[in-house]
Amino acid sequence: QARLVESGGGSVQAGGSLRLSCAASSDIPFFGSCLAWFRQTPTGKEREEIAAIYTGDDTTYYADSLKGRFTVSQDNPANRVYLDMTRLEPEDTGMYFCAARVGGCFGLQPPTKYDYWGQGTQVTVSS
Repeated sequence: QARLVESGGGSVQAGGSLRLSCAASSDIPFFGSCLAWFRQTPTGKEREEIAAIYTGDDTTYYADSLKGRFTVSQDNPANRVYLDMTRLEPEDTGMYFCAARVGGCFGLQPPTKYDYWGQGTQVTVSS
């Protein structure tokens, strides 16, 4: 069964860093797909896409609100994508989800554009 599994969440103080990992099962066509990170905050109405990477050529996309603090990357042989988060702020607290779809990213997209989802990993940033 095709699935995505996130890991790496946890509690950290403001200014700290975390690395999230998303492992894709072998039946998800990893190369040539768009892998994205979404975030749902406690006050958010819906999941917001914050970063994405097209595994075909490493093109990346980021939400302006991140102010350059996060980096998305891939490990193609391992079918994994990562989200390196630095200078974390309490406003970054939320559930982080990995999502995937076959084909290009074409910028940040709404959740309905993605076919595969993970269960999410919680990130809590204290002040």
